[in-house]
Amino acid sequence: MPVGSRVLTGCVVEYPAEPSVGELKDVIEILDHDPLLPPGVVSLCRWVADYYLAGIGDAIVTAMPPGARRKATSFKTARVATVTALGSDPLTRADSRDLTPKQQEALEILAVSSTGLPLSALRERGVSGDVIARLAKRGLVALREEAADRDPFERAVMRDVAPSPTRVLTTDQAEAFTQLAALADGGDFRVALLHGVTGSGKTELYLRLAERARRNGRQTLLMVPEIALTPSVTALFRGALGQRVAIQHSGLSDGERHDQWHRIRRGDVDVVVGTRSAVFAPLTRIGVIVVDEEHDTSYKQEEAPRYHGRDVAVVRGREEKALVVLGSATPSMESYQHSLSGKYVKATLGKRVLDRPLASVRLVNMREEYADQGPDAVISRVLAAGIADRLTRREQVLVLLNRRGYATAVFCRQCGDTFECPNCTISLTVHTARQGWKARCHYCNYSMTVPRACRKCAAPYLEQAGFGTEKVEQQLRDQFPGARIGRVDRDSVRRKGALTSILSRFAAGELDVLVGTQMIAKGHDFPRVTLVGVISADVGLGVADFRAGERTFQLLTQVAGRAGRGERVGEAIVQTLYPEHYSIQLACRQDYAAFFEREIAYRRGMRYPPVVALVNVVVRGRSFEDAMRTASDAVQWLKPFAVAGSFTILGPAPAPLVRLRGEHRVQFFLKGGKRADMRHALEAMLAEMPEIRRKVTIDVDPLNVT
Repeated sequence: MPVGSRVLTGCVVEYPAEPSVGELKDVIEILDHDPLLPPGVVSLCRWVADYYLAGIGDAIVTAMPPGARRKATSFKTARVATVTALGSDPLTRADSRDLTPKQQEALEILAVSSTGLPLSALRERGVSGDVIARLAKRGLVALREEAADRDPFERAVMRDVAPSPTRVLTTDQAEAFTQLAALADGGDFRVALLHGVTGSGKTELYLRLAERARRNGRQTLLMVPEIALTPSVTALFRGALGQRVAIQHSGLSDGERHDQWHRIRRGDVDVVVGTRSAVFAPLTRIGVIVVDEEHDTSYKQEEAPRYHGRDVAVVRGREEKALVVLGSATPSMESYQHSLSGKYVKATLGKRVLDRPLASVRLVNMREEYADQGPDAVISRVLAAGIADRLTRREQVLVLLNRRGYATAVFCRQCGDTFECPNCTISLTVHTARQGWKARCHYCNYSMTVPRACRKCAAPYLEQAGFGTEKVEQQLRDQFPGARIGRVDRDSVRRKGALTSILSRFAAGELDVLVGTQMIAKGHDFPRVTLVGVISADVGLGVADFRAGERTFQLLTQVAGRAGRGERVGEAIVQTLYPEHYSIQLACRQDYAAFFEREIAYRRGMRYPPVVALVNVVVRGRSFEDAMRTASDAVQWLKPFAVAGSFTILGPAPAPLVRLRGEHRVQFFLKGGKRADMRHALEAMLAEMPEIRRKVTIDVDPLNVT
């Protein structure tokens, strides 16, 4: 439609009873004569826009397939050949003595297919396109164009999986499944927290619930936190439930996502596996929604609309009258609190499958290690001995460090100058490169070549401080030259398919040691792994965030759960400067209940979520003074609402990252018992002060407060 001098694509979400404007312009073109999104998805987008204080347009776009706002992405077509009545008549074919053997063979192949075969399939059987063209010219074969879905499963790592009913459930699994199946069969909206230790067989229950939903004529949506988990999970579901499984995530090409989305929209699938955006999949008969690893921060989107996939899944389940299963070995504080209060049903898997023991955990105090080996020690002697032992026994090792790069900073020993990003208040991280050392900002992607001398004093005394996954990988290669070592972090898997490739090689036993960030800690099942090493287990405790202890506990528990999932006993070796911290101590004991009690006492004392709700408001400006002035004006405007409502205002104050991508940042928080009061106050503020709308970022229920 024309908007001023521009032509824009719009989405009709409802028809007003009376037009609210006087003069109307004609629509240039209607792209979809039938509704693109199901009514339930449109309603969900409206809820997302309202709850997260985002534009309805941003929410609608999130739910659309690639190319929906233009005609660039279309369905892929395939040429299909079918034998005609003339070609299938034995008398006609007998008289056609001038047919070549290949033409005769082509007719015989096509004669047994009632719907015809694509030319690509015929080529695989030795029949060329020229042979088919000559038969078509004689009227013996007909050709037609047919939509052909681009198949993302061609690149997926598939493995044979026996149908799920053939596997015997453990006692815990059987009890949990009976509990969950009864909720699913009830036909009402319910939420269940499936709290199962690592390796307890939660995925088997997801499979059986999906099969049960299919028998009842309903569909299943399974959400996973990382793209890396979709190939293995999809393989399990396709192996157990057949071909009516679709995937939805940003790792697919636009064409693949387009075709998968339309398969779902047509109702051609029973199960959808995807990451957080899959919560908007155009399913119309949802019976079960599963959010696996529900605690994972990847479910939270960091740009508008800043929705949490888990929470939106719960709302969608409510609208669809479906069972929502939230699965985790380390549930979020919010979900566990709901299970204790009775808002969520709780199902528990307290033991691993086949009664395999949880990995034993050893703590290494790195303060003692530094005293003995010096301040540059990265791999402790205990961990090095453990790796050497596993290599001798031909077992596999995972090494976790939740920090990428080679070094975390570059500084001059003479003048103290540190290489900082010119756009963000953050030190540049050093990475190895073919052209030499590169220093890069992980926020704005600014990069520079590390010089040989200091930029300020010209002294040749530049020092690198700290370490990341690249340095750990290099030290392991130096220490164990015969080992086959791989690395998984954002830098090593930028190329499409690289992550799937390296995980597949590790699963196949082609690598001995895999170094990585938290990407390797989530949901992967590697039976040959008997040792997990954690470098700098406390790296997250220094972050200015009240969730630091929770995240540390979750990460350590999850990564320790990767060890000992096969027949051999597993071990985790955890290196830390703070072995006495309760999150590390309780993660080593894998005692979630004790951790929750300790953490919830802290949250109650400080009035942090889940005790209260939180909204983070970040104000940006060209200068710090400009940002602080705007934030102060906003806070002053909100104060009468806070007095009349049920919330308090904290700030304004400089944000931990006071400058980001060239803009200065100030933040303030709204904290209280009623989110609706806080949202309505912020909506009123934006309506009254429209000039600050482009300067403000509002994050409801933030997971990152930096």
